[in-house]
Amino acid sequence: MFSSNKSCQSCGLPWDKDPRGGGSNADGSLSELYCSYCWQDGAFVQAGWTAQDMQEYVLKVLGRKGVPEFLGKMLVKDIPKLQRWSKP
Repeated sequence: MFSSNKSCQSCGLPWDKDPRGGGSNADGSLSELYCSYCWQDGAFVQAGWTAQDMQEYVLKVLGRKGVPEFLGKMLVKDIPKLQRWSKP
């Protein structure tokens, strides 16, 4: 990935886990900040979500993939610190 970020700045998905290599901007280019699950056609897929909503969702997805709950909680704890959720 060409971004200096190592993961999506909305959900924390590592770039190498994104099947499309990034979300799509309105002009069709790849986003350098957000993955294809969070960002499509220049807008957030989960536009009304809070950081806590994202944490709960990612924790559920990780659980379905067999990640133990204690590890999932460790993986989602920093979501509020990602660029999308950071206060300016």
